[in-house]
Amino acid sequence: MGTGRIVLISGPCGSGKTTVSRMLAESGDSPLAVHIHTDDFYQYIRRGYIPPWREDSGDQNETVVRAAAACGEQYALGEYEVYVDGVVGPWFLGPWKRLTEKGLDLRYVVLRPGLEATVDRAMGRDQQEESPLKEENVRQMWEMFSSLGGYEAFALDTTEQTAAESARLIRERIRAGLHGMDGRC
Repeated sequence: MGTGRIVLISGPCGSGKTTVSRMLAESGDSPLAVHIHTDDFYQYIRRGYIPPWREDSGDQNETVVRAAAACGEQYALGEYEVYVDGVVGPWFLGPWKRLTEKGLDLRYVVLRPGLEATVDRAMGRDQQEESPLKEENVRQMWEMFSSLGGYEAFALDTTEQTAAESARLIRERIRAGLHGMDGRC
């Protein structure tokens, strides 16, 4: 059995992660593809849920990231092209990077439209009734992605792009061997 590839599509709320990841999974080069929406992993929590932007959510968020990485690993081992969308900043890359030590092909893309475009997109979408997104949280998340240090080359400014244009750019960059967590941006 061979392995598929895992493509992490990250960025703040409102950056287009879910839409772009779905497009990539539905129209990719691989005959097998899956879209993992990490927000769903938070929905599975039935007792003790903490909104992930709260300061006291750290342990929960790390557990969710590890669970999503384990899920992605299993699909990749089953030869699926795996598109994972989630708020996976450099601070959450540990479980994903460990997959490269197992020989899996991991790519990392950060969608980073401008601040006001991000806020407009996030606040314009349907909100979860039990924990609606607040503008201050979107701004805070955008700030967290505004400077990625050694991962800056993985960021794409998608302010002026449609989701389809962003998906096309990502596909081209992946085909060119870019965004690899083995050191190739």
